[in-house]
Amino acid sequence: MAPKYKLTYFPIMGLAEPIRFILSYGKIEFEDNRFESDKWPSIKESMPFGQVPVLEIDGKKICQTIAICRYLAKQVGLAGDNDWENLQIDMAADTVTDIRTKIVSPNYETDEEKKQKKKAEVINETLPFLLPRLDNLVKQNGGYLANGKLSWADLYFVALIDLLKFMIGFDITKDYSNLSALKNKVLEIPAIKEWVAKRPKTER
Repeated sequence: MAPKYKLTYFPIMGLAEPIRFILSYGKIEFEDNRFESDKWPSIKESMPFGQVPVLEIDGKKICQTIAICRYLAKQVGLAGDNDWENLQIDMAADTVTDIRTKIVSPNYETDEEKKQKKKAEVINETLPFLLPRLDNLVKQNGGYLANGKLSWADLYFVALIDLLKFMIGFDITKDYSNLSALKNKVLEIPAIKEWVAKRPKTER
């Protein structure tokens, strides 16, 4: 009997979207449990570390997006074939996480002047340094982030693009042909295309 999956998160794409992408890619049915922010205080205590997303597998709760993605990838054929390949995938995914952290960071600044200054630094310094390197990584790997083939790192990256666009104000792939091609390639995967077409419409 197939395991029962339930994914709990806010009513946005956010950090749950990579998990939804991988589940959809593997044609794994799951309950997409989205709750409004005002419900969070009553839900928080029941989450393992008081945070979401949380994936329940037959009632067992697991958290941390990267850990969940890595586990599911092994179930659906998106992991590496050996330790070295998995290292390359992890390196790429962690780099994407670094980029996400840099982009999101200014939004936690309460002082508006400091917030705008930090955002300008991200746009004018951080991204021009990191994105060309990520773009080149895709070029070196034949159109993918690692090992010359599709992996969960590719889905993780593409699933976060809308969130990053919401936070920074533009699509970070727009000036980078390899990243843009990777995005389009992932979004054209039939199972991903089907998920994107039916998912609730949100900006992030």
